[in-house]
Amino acid sequence: MTHPSLLPQHRQFLAELFPGTDCLTTPEEMLVFESDASRLAGIPLAVVRPRNEEQITELLRWAHTERMPLYPRARATNVVGLCVPDRPGVVVSTLCMNRVLEIHADDFVAVVQPGVVTGDLQKQVEAQGLFYPPDPASLGISTIGGNVATCAGGMRAVKYGVTREWVLGCRVVLPGGKAITCGGRNHKNVVGLDLTRLMVGSEGTLGIMTDITLKLMPLPEATASLMAGFSSLEQAMAAVRRVFRAGILPAALEFMGQEVLDCLAQLGTVPWPQDGTVQAVLLFRLDGSRAALAADLQRLRAALDDTAQNRPAWQEQGLGAQEEEPLWEIRRLINPASFRVAPNKISDDVTVPRGSLLPALTGIRAISGHCGLTILTFGHVGDGNIHVNIMHDAARGDEKQRAGQAKLAVMELILSLGGTLSGEHGIGLTKAPYVHRQLGEEERRLMRDIKSAFDPHGILNPGKAF
Repeated sequence: MTHPSLLPQHRQFLAELFPGTDCLTTPEEMLVFESDASRLAGIPLAVVRPRNEEQITELLRWAHTERMPLYPRARATNVVGLCVPDRPGVVVSTLCMNRVLEIHADDFVAVVQPGVVTGDLQKQVEAQGLFYPPDPASLGISTIGGNVATCAGGMRAVKYGVTREWVLGCRVVLPGGKAITCGGRNHKNVVGLDLTRLMVGSEGTLGIMTDITLKLMPLPEATASLMAGFSSLEQAMAAVRRVFRAGILPAALEFMGQEVLDCLAQLGTVPWPQDGTVQAVLLFRLDGSRAALAADLQRLRAALDDTAQNRPAWQEQGLGAQEEEPLWEIRRLINPASFRVAPNKISDDVTVPRGSLLPALTGIRAISGHCGLTILTFGHVGDGNIHVNIMHDAARGDEKQRAGQAKLAVMELILSLGGTLSGEHGIGLTKAPYVHRQLGEEERRLMRDIKSAFDPHGILNPGKAF
């Protein structure tokens, strides 16, 4: 059953459960909830803002009975259409559930509601000498609930892993109004099937989380960063191999290709030479004890300066936040700089085995030439995760069509190298039509069966993930 519009009894129920401005039903009020960072859009029937688990329980009991689609949402920073209400239904904003419930220094855990902004949590735990490592690019505005729903990654994933490694447990309300507790606050737990990991990355299709228990660790004493420019893509990828073979595990290792460097140079002053000697850049961050960092930097530079032919064409380093921040600000400027190339882009993230980075990057560059479009490549090469931005002008000739063809070609290339269609962005709407290219029918049937066990009427975020 679908509802093209809200019935009077639906409006009454929602208004009573979510009084005042916690229930929005006019087009003007709901406008901001129609879309996410993918720029896709739908039209919600209503938007509700729960403030506690009891409201979510009643909402899910009602929606299950009425077969009303629900679209969980936080800050909507995802780029795959994950929050878009593409079928008539109710958007559930978790932003009013934004309290840090507990930070326990002895247990090394934090318990938070889903609407807590990731960067805010990090500041709070660091003030107590603790550390929550996941750092998606949107950490200043994205929420823990959204990070968990997508299993967000980030630049520190090469050393510390993605969000799933840091979720110990969660409280989840299921369609029908039943609440379950997954995991707990133990750092080791092998009792029963791992429902916590099933929830992480489920893209809001199985239940709505009301609190999340996160693992913490001691805050590293100090950090240092090094940016190195190379005269070719091949030299940069060879340097990545040398660093790992030298036994060095950076906290972060980022790559920026030639096309990205050209964009950044248009946006403002960049530190590397503008004489064509730098065609690719690697950005490293190390962390640990203050006493050891100087030696660690020396080891890193030695691994990069392997021979006169392979050493970087340019280097710059920073010790401590004040010196490092200008280097990392360059990395954060890639998104605004990209629009100097074209007004539209298809934003994908793909991952390949680390040994396949060079053929992946050279293959994408070949696709760019074949389609006649600029494709920006950058990202977390420390774990094989490449961000692919296919730049185009959707209003110009057949560029939109060629961009779609380039997307498909990139996906086929990545799968041929044993890679995956998404490393951290998720599937949402934009990648759902392509999942069958990576997952077999039996695997997808099992996933559908699991979805049905949690959500028999398919009301939670329909049309997403798989």
